[in-house]
This record gives sequence, structure tokens and C-alpha cells, in this order.
Amino acid sequence: MNIFDYNRRAWDHQVEIGNRWTVPVDAETIARARAGNWSVVLTPSKPVPQSWFNAKSGSLAGLRILALASGGGQQVPIFAAAGATVTVLDQSPRQLEQDRKVCEREGLSVRIEEGVMLDLSRFESESFDLIFHPCSNGFVPEIQPVWNECFRVLKKGGTLLSGFVNPILYSVDPELDLKGVAQLKYSIPYSDLTSLTDEERRKYTDHQEPLCFGHSLEDQLGGQLRAGFHLVELFEDRWGEDPEKHGALNSLIPCFMATQAIKP
Repeated sequence: MNIFDYNRRAWDHQVEIGNRWTVPVDAETIARARAGNWSVVLTPSKPVPQSWFNAKSGSLAGLRILALASGGGQQVPIFAAAGATVTVLDQSPRQLEQDRKVCEREGLSVRIEEGVMLDLSRFESESFDLIFHPCSNGFVPEIQPVWNECFRVLKKGGTLLSGFVNPILYSVDPELDLKGVAQLKYSIPYSDLTSLTDEERRKYTDHQEPLCFGHSLEDQLGGQLRAGFHLVELFEDRWGEDPEKHGALNSLIPCFMATQAIKP
């Protein structure tokens, strides 16, 4: 299986069925962003502090942002409405189309690029002031190349904002978890390709759901450090709405993390 082709098609399908991460923002949200009143998320529920963007009075004017694997019509139009110069790269054409629709509707200008987050070679070194990378590197089998490329395309003093999954989420038995029992089953690092039986994997592929990888915290946090970044701040998050719906583990521990890192 070519995981990149599969996940591209899977995310296109998620647009078709209305996955929450594919639903574009409305006109009211864009109007608020133009007035400096905006918020975005790297993880399911907790807003990213505007101080992480160095936004003054809510304005992102002059900031060159790369929205990395961040299609869906949600963050990209908000950044553009708040004054940033925005480029979005995503592997799903349908996710990028969501951004395009909002920008055409609202008269916003963004650069839209289809591609895989592992390869940013189309961008020159030190091209961006900030990279916004919401929970998405769990859809690629290795992440050190992602951090390395982010470091290359950021200017000195630039900021990398990343959201990712605590790998403990992938270690529990998912069926028991939804029944209220958090029981360990899989080892970390985790892969839907190699950690599951064919029967287990079909529970996802039969429904055209994206396949995931549970990267270790050493690769998520240590990987940024190895690329050359300085970690500045972080926070943890969990599914916000109806916590019990998301299983026992979600009620016990935050399963998501967001980091702010700087290229020195």
C-alpha cells in the first residue's frame, strides 16, 4: 500500500462525509478575524495563545505563514483575514478546495499548494516567518524529515507551532477504550500498517478512514530539537466535547499536545 496515495483519497472522502476538520469557517468568523478577533486550534479544543503568533491587537499583518498539512477551510482563511500572507500545503485536493472556496467567497488571497509535508523542496530556505502545523504528522510514517524541512524554510527567529497526538492514545485497545476500559494493547511507535492484523486494519480501510502512526515523544519533541529548534512553550489538550464519547483514556489523560518552537 502506498500510504500517501491512500491517505490522500481517505481525506478526500472525509470532506465528502463532513468530518469536523473539513468544514470551512463561516462569513461571521472571517469578519471577526478582519477586526482582530480570531482564534485557531492546533489540537481538538484549546485555542492557541495569540502570543505564540506575536500578534499585536489581533493583527497578523506582514507575517508570512506556511499552513502545513492544514487544509479544510478553517485556519488558512482566518490567517489571511487577519492580515497574514498565507501559503497552505496539503496532500488532499478536496481539503485544499475547502480553503479555495472560503477565500473566493470572502475575497481573500492565499497560495494553495498540493503536496506531502515530508517534501517542502518547492519552497526556498528561510521563506516563512511562521509554520502552523496542526495534528497531522500522525498520517506519515516518519517525522524527522518534517521537522528538518520546517527548520530549513523558516527564517532565523521564525516560529514553528505544532499539534500532535500523545502516542499513549495508540497504545490502548480501541474497542475496550470506548467501553470504558483503558487497557494497553499496542507498542509505541505504532503503525496502522504494521501494528494491526489485516482484519483490524479493514475496520478503517473499509470505511475509507485515514491510516495513522503513533510517533514517540522522543521523535515529536526530541525530533524538533534535533532539527535545531528551541522549544519555548507547550500545552496539553483533550477532546473537548462529550469526553466520554472519546473513550476512557480521554477522561484520564490529555492525549494531545501543542508546542511553540523557535529557529535560533
